[in-house]
Amino acid sequence: MRLTGCAALAAGFLAVWVGGAFAANDVATGSVSGLPVPRFVSLKSDRVNVRSGPNRDQDVRWVYTRVGMPVEITAEFENWRRIRDWEGAEGWVYHSMLSGRRSAVVVPTLKNDMVPLREKSDTQSGVVATLQSGVLGQLKSCDGTWCQFNGKNFSGWIQQERLWGAYPNEKVD
Repeated sequence: MRLTGCAALAAGFLAVWVGGAFAANDVATGSVSGLPVPRFVSLKSDRVNVRSGPNRDQDVRWVYTRVGMPVEITAEFENWRRIRDWEGAEGWVYHSMLSGRRSAVVVPTLKNDMVPLREKSDTQSGVVATLQSGVLGQLKSCDGTWCQFNGKNFSGWIQQERLWGAYPNEKVD
């Protein structure tokens, strides 16, 4: 009986991991925050320790040094959040090191491709800048296809699929 319960629990976790983004009504909520899990947030500080487990006794695996970097919360345990970054690295951070402010990183189809930032949310609109992989910016809004994306020395619209920090078809206000 216990093995069956564990197997069911593992299958549920697998479904969450494999499923990726969900429709708004299908998203599970965190047991601590009551907010959707998974969800995107950003780093609140320019020094965030990432630990191997959800407590201060766990080893620091690495330190983020880029305030505003988007991360995806994939689990909650008490005041700790398991996060994943745009390169797939995962670990645990203390909840107060995270902000609900939305940001994103440019992810081109091919690593060396440049991604056009446009005046308007239209492929026929003029290009105001071309952005390379890893450029960080703030999400002002997303309509499910396009996002208003602002950063240091740039502002415009980018196709949502070219950003890591917003789920496919997600609307952000």
